[in-house]
Amino acid sequence: MNNYSKEQLNRLLEASFETPKEGDIIKAKIIKRTENGVLLNIGLKAEGFLPLEEFSNPDEAVEGKEIYVYLEAYENREGFPVISKRKADFQFAWDKIRHLYETGELAMATVRKRIKGGFTVDLLSVEAFLPSSQIEFKSQSNIDGIIGQTMDVKIVKINMQRKNIVVSRKLAVEEEQERVRKKIFNEIKTGDTIDGVVKNITDYGGFIDIGGVDALLHISDISWTKITHPAEVLKSNSKIKVKVLVMDRSTGRIAVGLKQLMPHPWESIEKKYRVGAKIKCKVANLAEHGAFVEIEKEIEGFIPATEMSWSKEIKKPSAILKVSDVVDAIVLSVDRDEKKIILGMKQAKPDPWSEVDERHKVGQRVTVKVTNLKDFGAFVRLPNGIEGLIHINDFFWDKKVKKASDYLKKGQRVEASILSIDRKNRRISLSIKHTKDDPFTRFVEEYSEGTKIIGKVSDILPKGIRVTLREGIEEFIPSNFLGRRGKKPRDLYKLGEEIEVVIKKINTKIRHIILSERESRKQPPKKKEVVLKPSPDKFTIADIIASRKEEKKNEEVQ
Repeated sequence: MNNYSKEQLNRLLEASFETPKEGDIIKAKIIKRTENGVLLNIGLKAEGFLPLEEFSNPDEAVEGKEIYVYLEAYENREGFPVISKRKADFQFAWDKIRHLYETGELAMATVRKRIKGGFTVDLLSVEAFLPSSQIEFKSQSNIDGIIGQTMDVKIVKINMQRKNIVVSRKLAVEEEQERVRKKIFNEIKTGDTIDGVVKNITDYGGFIDIGGVDALLHISDISWTKITHPAEVLKSNSKIKVKVLVMDRSTGRIAVGLKQLMPHPWESIEKKYRVGAKIKCKVANLAEHGAFVEIEKEIEGFIPATEMSWSKEIKKPSAILKVSDVVDAIVLSVDRDEKKIILGMKQAKPDPWSEVDERHKVGQRVTVKVTNLKDFGAFVRLPNGIEGLIHINDFFWDKKVKKASDYLKKGQRVEASILSIDRKNRRISLSIKHTKDDPFTRFVEEYSEGTKIIGKVSDILPKGIRVTLREGIEEFIPSNFLGRRGKKPRDLYKLGEEIEVVIKKINTKIRHIILSERESRKQPPKKKEVVLKPSPDKFTIADIIASRKEEKKNEEVQ
């Protein structure tokens, strides 16, 4: 008693004489246990009685043990006090729960059963509600598996009047992880090599448990070589060593790498694969513009479609290659910084252009295969695989071609004559019409200027007519050179009609013949009056050009 002050002793003495009030929690002593309950000394005139159901564990109802009860009323109809251990326990628990709520401390709870929207849990012998959305910060594969488990929870809501308590497992886990995260940030640093366990694998990487905290192992940091999915390297629950790459305290983010613990395969790549070296590689993936190939483990290269064939235009690499094909290739370039090796398949074979001058000559006739058609001409393949072009102007001597597809088809074989060879620019021009005699040349060899000849009207235009001569040559006669006057050409001539014309001028350079029907009707001069004089109808280059323009205008009008 010497340990208490006089003031404290007075307060204890006063408290011992205070009479309990209804609603108070009072101390009671078990004096006797019966079959259905216990008798208690509660300091009142009458003893109190508690059924065994008031004890959460009936084994605790032992004679001589002191417990706390809640005084509901001094006496009932039988004159006994009305008391409750459960309400006292609840009051004690509620006070502690309120303290935990106010301080934000975690509490232990046991999951009892599943109800609508979540679970009921036992929190300090008080029933509380755990919503499904607050079970775990990550999805649960078997949500009913938590029944019976005891876990840390955080009290997020209390209502004394309704006796309503809401708890969260999610916030408790996050809080615990934050505590562990702070510890991790104090113990490790960027560049450290640490142990971890593969916890989860996603399409973009894996989450590694590094002592209670998840670190991200991105797919790009798993292997030096390209992989399509992290599961190709990682296995769930396997132990691995990783290197710490990023530790961001502001966000709590930790990133680790696996490939950083292995030697970089590109360190001495230039020495191992020199430009010009011939190597074997395996097709790993096909793209629209080329093929990715595996040169060795962790080393990939790329073969552009333009470097696959000397003679073919490869639009789809899948047309000549498939995954797992092994091909020979030549190293064209090596970029260690960008981790790129460019290779060529065609360079591993003889270049047909290197011997084009020996195999082909201008004027040589060859059988070619049409590989592609454009409006302006046809691309064709020569027997040695080289591609050349036949322009539409070189299809026919006597026809004008608007589109190559009007006369040729892809895959068709035709005979052509080589017009020119440009080895430097890798171009060969060919002609179909030069495989046949030139009708214009034959015509001018047979007919000279001043000769009369019969032509057939092939077309009637507003300002003249077209006539077809021998050898299939077609020329235009403007209205001022026609013999019939006074009306429009359409009223004076008929298609298919034969007329006599005079060859006034032949220009071999531009392959043009000027005809005149009017001149053919003139009377020949008398012999005595034959004098060498300049012809009043002399034609010049300017006349030819004017005739061409007139012909073009008529075509446009037509």
